[in-house]
Amino acid sequence: MPQRHVEPAPVDSTAVFKNDIFKGKVLFCTGGGSGICKAMTEAVMRHGAHAAIVGRKLDRLQASAEELAAATGNQCLPVQADVRNPKLLQEAVAKTVEKFGRIDFVICGAAGNFLAPISKLSENGFRTVIEIDTLGTYNTIKATLPHLRASKGSYIHVSATLHYRGTPYQVHVSAAKAAVDATSAVLAVEEGPHGVRSNVIAPGPIAGTEGMDRLSAKGPAAQDYASFVPLGRDGDVRDIANVTVFLFSDAARFITGQIFPVDGGCEHLRTLPLPYPESVVDPEAVTKMIKPRL
Repeated sequence: MPQRHVEPAPVDSTAVFKNDIFKGKVLFCTGGGSGICKAMTEAVMRHGAHAAIVGRKLDRLQASAEELAAATGNQCLPVQADVRNPKLLQEAVAKTVEKFGRIDFVICGAAGNFLAPISKLSENGFRTVIEIDTLGTYNTIKATLPHLRASKGSYIHVSATLHYRGTPYQVHVSAAKAAVDATSAVLAVEEGPHGVRSNVIAPGPIAGTEGMDRLSAKGPAAQDYASFVPLGRDGDVRDIANVTVFLFSDAARFITGQIFPVDGGCEHLRTLPLPYPESVVDPEAVTKMIKPRL
């Protein structure tokens, strides 16, 4: 029987793009202390930019900032702030500008998620994800927009593919990310005449991330996601990082208001994290497959 193609691991962006394309630029990234957003930040820094990473846990931010600076040779400023608090975000932006003098790129990446059916999801749980993902994105835009107008800069919003169809146990994040996508589109239209671009990256399942650990089913009945990816492997944080470098680069200067799913094509063979319809008929039957909310 012929063997299926398995896409090789991604190359680092430095193998494709010049190392100095972001020299003199400054990145402001929410959620940059870990996971996908940390990898996105590292990639941009490897091409010459300095960065500020924003999050709620200062110890994690400080450790990540040291790692990023050591790996790239550029400066990384850790700034503690909660994206749900506009005042704290404004202060984070002020600290970034005080340190680096400008902001050119913004990654709106702070997010929250967990698995829960509507019947078991509390109003507070739903509200919390909306506040972090949707309001957090809005607050980040409001705090940084004057600086991106000045630099003719660019936004990338980290979204998801969950809301393209109905995904059980994901109503909260589906609603939040649909709003993020819509916000980016309006931002692109309103701010294009000011020279500001806005695009969305929608990661699919990315191996080794906290999000994948929370959302993938556990136990013997759990599915192997890679087997359902047309390109034959799990996603890697470098896949997201490489698209980030492209979208912030001058090669993408005529691209705005777009959504870029990065999932190896698996959205077209939509698989669910939990058995269907068993998981919605009897939620108690799949509790052992769900990691508790972090």
